[in-house]
Amino acid sequence: MPSASAGPVGGPGGQERAQQQLLRKGNGAEPESLDPHRTESVAASNIERDLFEGLVLETEDGELVPGAAASWEVSADGLSYRFHMRPDARWSNGDRLTARDFEYSLRRSCDPATLNGYSSILYPILNAEAVVEGRLPPTALGVQALDDATLEIHLSGPTPYFLGLLTHSSAYPVHRPSVERYGEKFARPGNLVSNGAYRLEEWVIQSHIRLLRNRYYRDDAHTSIDEVWYYPIENDDAEVNRYRADELDMTEGVPFRQVRWLREQLPGELRIAPYLGTYYFGFNNTRPPFRDNLPLRLALSMAVDRDILTQRVMGTGEQPAWGFVPPVVNYSGQRPAWADWTQEQRNAEARRLYHEAGYSEQHPLEVELLYNTDQNHKRIAGALAAMWKQTLGVRTKLLNQEWKVFIENRKRRVITQVFRSGWIGDYNDAYTFLQLLHSANGQNDPGYRNPAYDALLDQAAATADPAERRALLEAAERQLLADQPLIPLYFYASKRLVKPWVGGYRPNLMDHHHSKDLYILRH
Repeated sequence: MPSASAGPVGGPGGQERAQQQLLRKGNGAEPESLDPHRTESVAASNIERDLFEGLVLETEDGELVPGAAASWEVSADGLSYRFHMRPDARWSNGDRLTARDFEYSLRRSCDPATLNGYSSILYPILNAEAVVEGRLPPTALGVQALDDATLEIHLSGPTPYFLGLLTHSSAYPVHRPSVERYGEKFARPGNLVSNGAYRLEEWVIQSHIRLLRNRYYRDDAHTSIDEVWYYPIENDDAEVNRYRADELDMTEGVPFRQVRWLREQLPGELRIAPYLGTYYFGFNNTRPPFRDNLPLRLALSMAVDRDILTQRVMGTGEQPAWGFVPPVVNYSGQRPAWADWTQEQRNAEARRLYHEAGYSEQHPLEVELLYNTDQNHKRIAGALAAMWKQTLGVRTKLLNQEWKVFIENRKRRVITQVFRSGWIGDYNDAYTFLQLLHSANGQNDPGYRNPAYDALLDQAAATADPAERRALLEAAERQLLADQPLIPLYFYASKRLVKPWVGGYRPNLMDHHHSKDLYILRH
């Protein structure tokens, strides 16, 4: 812990590093697993980014650079990628990391028996969709290890963002001998063999996950942090309190209502930056009252004052979302015509649609709004309930659930009516957002199904011309907004507290921070 006698951070020159290189991170919810082919949460991804490394690595600036592969070539038609493995790549137990490990792992990731909810992200690979759906065996996947040092991946169509996909956890390698020996328990302490900068040392449920430096990592010479502790702290107030008590070096987030105070008291430690994500509330489109009831879905969306939500309820740099796709490269975000109306005009139209849907003051809609346990989510859910009550007379029951239960209920679509959700882009492209609502996507929790929407996405995925692809994706978003199967609320901003002695921290659009790129200054 720092003390008054420790002197200035970083010593007299400001860059002197601490003798003990230990990093303590708040990490939100308890991760559901550390099997990279079965996890979906940001909390799990944060840890897996330290434990594993894909063929391609993403820098703090978002640049794609060689990871486990030293180099690659792309065929002239954009359909084949040949990767050359690093000769010094090793697993955390010292085993050599080879192209065959990636062949096995990509097949496992697409194998329906793995139950990878993210498997659709690999659909650009030849035969991936048929493998995921069980129509072809995993060995039919367009992935082939030519030898230990060379991997070829064949695509079904040109995919300009394909290298970015390979930074995702679904494309991480897993250690085949460990998987075959331990089965579902292979990702636990003592069993997990990984290839990233760190290895799993300890996991105490609802307490912490401890990682130690992987001395076999191919770039270990440039790693500074020796030990990383991840703490699952779902309550933002508790997380800030632990940060102020110097029990944490970084938080995962901050409570909205404390931002003004934090700006005044800890101005150099509060880091707010644009973040590639959309926060929304989904409707259960498979059951009443929202199934086949567009007027009701539109009414509830129009009655939300997004300016009040982002400026007064939150006030932490988020931007109102009228469309689903946040600002990304080579794309113009779409928005409905009523986004340009005044809130008074939207409220008037919302009341008309509400009545058209069969509801009134005498017969109000009674709805349950579900969110995962978190003070910020609770605050937003309460604000929406108040807006719906004031404008339409809706009676909303708020219900919070622990993360794992919440996710399971969203997927089952049995008890959910309206539920909190958010999507963080896996790469800087509109498709990573729009594909979420494809009817075949296993993470399409709203249960949205529109053949016209699917067809536009399928055409875009098979189109090589950038202008034509962009037009198809923009048309798909317009179709999505016309159907309004969910309520876009805002585009994210990352916000966390970072101690002055954490060196190397750089805000970035993806909000990805590898512990290997950080270091602790003397304090």
